[in-house]
Amino acid sequence: MRNIGLILMREFRERVYKKSFIITTILMPLLMILLGAAPTLIMEFVDSETKKITVIDESGIVAPKLISDEELVFEISEKDLPQALVDASQNEDNFGVLHIGKDIVANPNNARLYTSASSSLVLEESIADQIEKVIESERLKAYNIENIDEILENVKASVHLATFRTDKDEESAATSAVASSLIGMLLGFLLYFILAIYGSMVMQSVIEEKNSRILEVMVSTVKPFEMLMGKIFGIALVAAVQVLVWGVLIVLFSAVIMPALMPENILDSVHQVQAGADVSALAMQQDVSPEMLTAMASLLDTGHLAMIIGTVLLYLVGGFLLFASLYAAVGASVDQAQDAQQLTTIITLPIIVAFVVTMMVMKDPNSPLVFWCSMIPFTSPIVMVARIPSGIPAWEIATSLVLLYATFTICVWGAAKIYKIGIFMHGAKPTIRDMWRWLKY
Repeated sequence: MRNIGLILMREFRERVYKKSFIITTILMPLLMILLGAAPTLIMEFVDSETKKITVIDESGIVAPKLISDEELVFEISEKDLPQALVDASQNEDNFGVLHIGKDIVANPNNARLYTSASSSLVLEESIADQIEKVIESERLKAYNIENIDEILENVKASVHLATFRTDKDEESAATSAVASSLIGMLLGFLLYFILAIYGSMVMQSVIEEKNSRILEVMVSTVKPFEMLMGKIFGIALVAAVQVLVWGVLIVLFSAVIMPALMPENILDSVHQVQAGADVSALAMQQDVSPEMLTAMASLLDTGHLAMIIGTVLLYLVGGFLLFASLYAAVGASVDQAQDAQQLTTIITLPIIVAFVVTMMVMKDPNSPLVFWCSMIPFTSPIVMVARIPSGIPAWEIATSLVLLYATFTICVWGAAKIYKIGIFMHGAKPTIRDMWRWLKY
């Protein structure tokens, strides 16, 4: 155990004391926030160019009802289509020509847009939506119903569904599917990133030490199993420290920064939602959606976030130990990283499958495929972490963790046997059959 501890601390200090680790640990949460806010910031600060559209309406119905805005300006023309196209090509300020056929109400597809430059999906949808509303209004007029516009406006309804969990022992509380899904996806991606990056780091470290013949010197005083365990636990501790720092930053953001940035009336409503108040009534009072209030209540629940982070650490450590043992066995078997491609593909395939399955968690976190992938040890670290924010029964988490750590014990035993022989093998590129034979020695 003493030798394992020495190797563990060497691996830990070698990586944690680097400037790159400190910078990455601090900047990664900021980078994730910026990436999430980037689309909103771009839409807010980047002004799109105003586009002038010449409208030729043979029906005489649509053009007068088209509404111009900051991005689209409609100009009605009495010219025929060929002449309008010629004029548009000679006028740099004119973006294009919209031609509307005479039978547009009966044939909604009789509308064409001719542009002098590349169009965009947003622009085309904006024009199409306006034409659709005019056509629908004209078709409704055919039924001769008085005050049809007023009637349609009065019957419109927007439903925001407030969801409550009643399958818990404690008092039922409002939950947010949006917040749970987003947190789950973020955590799933985080685990995918760490398992892939830090796992390959273990393999690369073993290959470098094998090529430098350091392992052959160390094996005279340290058992191969102790070297393997020290290396795996050392890098696992690095990953755990990084996630723990991120977790503390998230909790501080939830407990201090978010409440300081929120309006006082909204913050009071969020606290009332956390206390079990009627979400719908509070949402109507503050003129916000119930989903937004429940999402804020989830994000400001520091106790719940701390529980999630603690569970994530358990899966991070278990998943990393499992995959790192396999990566270390591969690294000990080859001389160059290029030679390990075939073997690492087998290891990374479950990680990729798990990441793909996390996409289905947003649709149904309790579907059979998602459930079983959260139980299978090679996919559970990513899939179960993505499910946890949705409120998973404790027995599922406990069963999954037991299976994960039991599988690690079996895999590290096999990896140690491969590692024990592989570190002395040079030159020949091993096959899966060779590694299977080493397991039986």
